[in-house]
Amino acid sequence: MFETLQDGLRSAIRTLRGKGKLTESNMRDGLDLVRQSLLEADVSFPVVKDFMARISEQALGEKVLKLLDPTEQLIKIVHEELISLMGPVDNSLHLKEPLTILMLCGLQGAGKTTTCGKLGSKLLKSGNRPMLVAADLQRPAAIDQLEIIGKNLDIPVHTDRVSKDPVAVCLAALAKAKASNCDVLILDTAGRLHIDDELMQQLVRIDNEVNPDQVYFVVDSMTGQDAVNSAKAFNETLELDGVILTKLDGDARGGAALSVKHITGVPIKFIGTGEMFDALEEFHPDRMAGRILGMGDVLTLIEQATEKLDKEALEEQQERLMKGEFTLDDFKTQMSQAKRLGSFSKILSFIPGFSQISQMMGAANVDADDQLTRVNGIIDSMTPAERRNPNIIDIQRRRRIAAGAGVPPNQVSELIKAFMPMAEMMKSISSMKGSERMRALQELTQRMTANPTAPLNAPKVGTGKRLSPKEKANARKQREKERKKREREEKNKPQT
Repeated sequence: MFETLQDGLRSAIRTLRGKGKLTESNMRDGLDLVRQSLLEADVSFPVVKDFMARISEQALGEKVLKLLDPTEQLIKIVHEELISLMGPVDNSLHLKEPLTILMLCGLQGAGKTTTCGKLGSKLLKSGNRPMLVAADLQRPAAIDQLEIIGKNLDIPVHTDRVSKDPVAVCLAALAKAKASNCDVLILDTAGRLHIDDELMQQLVRIDNEVNPDQVYFVVDSMTGQDAVNSAKAFNETLELDGVILTKLDGDARGGAALSVKHITGVPIKFIGTGEMFDALEEFHPDRMAGRILGMGDVLTLIEQATEKLDKEALEEQQERLMKGEFTLDDFKTQMSQAKRLGSFSKILSFIPGFSQISQMMGAANVDADDQLTRVNGIIDSMTPAERRNPNIIDIQRRRRIAAGAGVPPNQVSELIKAFMPMAEMMKSISSMKGSERMRALQELTQRMTANPTAPLNAPKVGTGKRLSPKEKANARKQREKERKKREREEKNKPQT
């Protein structure tokens, strides 16, 4: 999701961080890279112009340039402005008694019918009693598709294969919903391959005669600027209450998400992130801004985990962490649990530092799910003692593990390199108290975003002062000395 925008913004941040002391001149160069990233992501030019004006006004001030680390302040500014650009958003469906009517409209192929099913599934989980209405009488397979969706979800679907009038179909469905005690009616209206007068007049008639409580425009996020232009046209005709962006799990550059609210004034209410009926998320500008900047979206991950994961297994993992235990077996168990949330690549998009882990595994051109399979293969090829303590893995052991997993020996080394600091970080943060842990996670997130290739060491909280360059160098030397000492001790131990 938003790979083009993410890569561009990270590149701009890395360029600034490599400048040493920042001046107004090289800050302007960095801001030019931010502007270029937004344009390449298909963000509307007026939006980019206004966005950059607000960022430049703050970033070029003397107060920012004189900070010890002005790059982190720039990240903070961009993050806040992204939130402002996409928000605020009210995710409520504004349900009312005894019946709420939701009308979905949009161009053909945007995913309206599937989104009807996703909304119906969401309402079912909330204890509502939805009914779907096949009011798309233009596309031959639309009625069949909605009937199949309703059958799969066990949601009633109102259809009329004789009538040619979508208004009559909707009014008949309204009467049926009242009689059958349904409390939400979802209208799946017709679309076209382009905006035309016939389509708009048909939607206006439904809007006037059925009087829906909420009208949502469903738009394919991969259409870029066309998505924003069509949203503007529909809003001028129907006065939309919200936008639903679909296919954000595909090759979406992000321009529509950043532009639609600014251009139309209509908020994005939900985003479609997959083909399954539970792949409809509430849109949160702050969380989306975090994903765009590589900060991850831990809150959404936690919400999905609460719904789908084995709570007993999670509690057991937490207890082990609190005892300071985190082994490769634990890591593998967590990844297997996480697979229940969807594709591994989707899960990693929620996690701060994803780009670093991918780089360390040396698999830039390998699908994230294939990468997980490789990791599991490497761990399965280790002995129990090696999984508990990877420090004992020497050259001979590494070659044996690589042969068993069918991977080059260097990938075994890269996994261990990625795992060791991650284990220390998780044990360190798990031992902290609530507020201290939150500060540590926030600091870690900001540091990863500013420098995605930095070591994954847990931040130290509460020291009250920054180390000087000399003190940092001495600390690194001491850690290296201790590491070599541990390696010598482990090599002298008998293998098990």
